[in-house]
Amino acid sequence: MSIKSVLKSAVVAWVTVASGSLFAQGTPINAAAYDALVAQGPVASAATVASSTWASKIKQAGTLRLGGTQTSNLFSLLNEKDGKMRGFDAGLAQLLARYILGDGAKTQFTQVTSSTREQVLINDQVDLVLATYSITPARAEKISFAGPYYTSQAAVLVKGSNKAIQSYNDLAGKKVATQAGSTGPAILAQHAPKAVVQEFQTHQEALDALRQGRVDAYVTDHTLLLNALSLGAGDMKLAAAPFGAQDPYGIGLPKGSDGVAFVNAFLKKVEADGIWAKLWTIAIGERTGSTAVPTPPALP
Repeated sequence: MSIKSVLKSAVVAWVTVASGSLFAQGTPINAAAYDALVAQGPVASAATVASSTWASKIKQAGTLRLGGTQTSNLFSLLNEKDGKMRGFDAGLAQLLARYILGDGAKTQFTQVTSSTREQVLINDQVDLVLATYSITPARAEKISFAGPYYTSQAAVLVKGSNKAIQSYNDLAGKKVATQAGSTGPAILAQHAPKAVVQEFQTHQEALDALRQGRVDAYVTDHTLLLNALSLGAGDMKLAAAPFGAQDPYGIGLPKGSDGVAFVNAFLKKVEADGIWAKLWTIAIGERTGSTAVPTPPALP
C-alpha cells in the first residue's frame, strides 16, 4: 500500500481553527480515561438526595431520564460498538446519575432537538435536558435552568475554498443556514441583518446544505462547529474568530423544580474537585488541540 493510501485510510486531515492551532479530524475520545473518570465521580449522601424532591424522585425511580443528543462528537456521541455515549455533556449527565444513584450508567435516554427540548420537560418525559442548551429569557419562561456549566459564542462555517466570507461582516446577501429553535436566527438578525437566512430543523441538515452548496455559510454555536470539524466535516473551515455575546449553556429542568439548587451544588462540587476540568480535557481539549482549560462560568 502506498504512503498516500495509508494516509487516506487513516483519515488524518488537519484543520486550522480560529486560534491558529491544528488538530486531527476524527480523533476519537480516550474511552478508557473517560470511563474511569465517570466511575470515580462523587456520590451524594442519602441526606443530600433526600433534601431535594427532584433528586428523590430520580432515586426512587432508579434511573435518570435524560434528554440529550447522541450525534455530537465532542459533547455526546453514541459508540455503536459498546452502546455507550461519551462526551462533555454525556459525562456531566453520567456523573450526575452517579451522584444521585451511585452508578453513572443508570440513565434512560430520549433524543431531543432544538425545537423539542422545552416540551419534553413540560410533558414530564425527562428529568433534565443536557444538550448544549443555551439559556435564554424565552426558554426560562417555560422551564428552569441549572448552570451555566459552559459558555460559547457564535461562529461562521464556510467551505474551505470560500475566500469571500472572512467574518460575519461578509454575510450580507449570502444564503446562511442556521437551526430553527436555536439562538442562531436572533444572532443573525443582530449581527448580519441583510443575510438571507434559511432555517433547518437539525444541525446535520444545515451542515449538509453547506456541503452541497445550497447555502454559503452556516452560523451556530462555535462549539458545535468545532464538533463538526473534529468529526471530519470535509473541506470546511471557520471564518475568523467567534463573535457576539457569550452564550451560556444550562441544564434544563422542569419549571420551578428544586432540582436547580441540587444540580448547581453538584456542578460546584465537580468544578472544585477538578473533575470538570479533567472531563473537558478528555472530551474536548485533547481532541481539538486545546491545552488551556477554560474557567467554568460563575454559578448562582
